[in-house]
Formats: sequence, C-alpha cells, structure tokens
Amino acid sequence: MRWRWGWYRRGPGRPPKPRIIGFQPFKLTFIPFDEAGNPINNEPLRLTPDEIEAMRLVYFEGLTQEEAAKRMGVSRGTLWRSLSSGRRKLVQAIIEKRPITIVGQLP
Repeated sequence: MRWRWGWYRRGPGRPPKPRIIGFQPFKLTFIPFDEAGNPINNEPLRLTPDEIEAMRLVYFEGLTQEEAAKRMGVSRGTLWRSLSSGRRKLVQAIIEKRPITIVGQLP
C-alpha cells in the first residue's frame, strides 16, 4: 500500500486555532412540541459556539463570509464549514423534529 499524508496518523491532529466569539456562550435548548402541545423528546442536536457565531455574523448582521471570517480570526474555508454544519443541523432538527441545544462552552 502506498503511503499517504494523514493515513495511520498517530496521536492527536493539529490543535484548533482559537476563535473570536462576539457573544457570551450559554447553554440553551429549544424543544419542539407536537400538535397536542406535548414536548417531543428525541436526541438533541448540538450547535457549537463557532456555528452560532458564524450564522450570527453572516445571516443576522449581514456580513460577507470574508468579513465574518476576519472578525472570527479564522479562514474563509473554516467559516464556510461552520456555516454549512450549522445550517445542516438546523434543517435536520426541523425535519426530524429534534431538540436543538446550544453548547455553552468553547471547544
């Protein structure tokens, strides 16, 4: 077998780069209800502070991805992955009627 970079890596990977989060992270859970008003108790999806901050800057404040990435101190590709992951989790929670938990601490 031919050797490739990253295959059979031993030990932890590259340490994560610190992010600049413009709000105080908190823990909050949104729980869906059925038609009778009873809470639906499925396994919750967890949104990280990175995902919330990326969506807040791009969708709520209206910044471009480049501006939001600079404000968070990450590359545009990293911001794009956070946006994509956050959108996927939100849509999955709506479709599957799952609770959404905002994780309170930074990874």
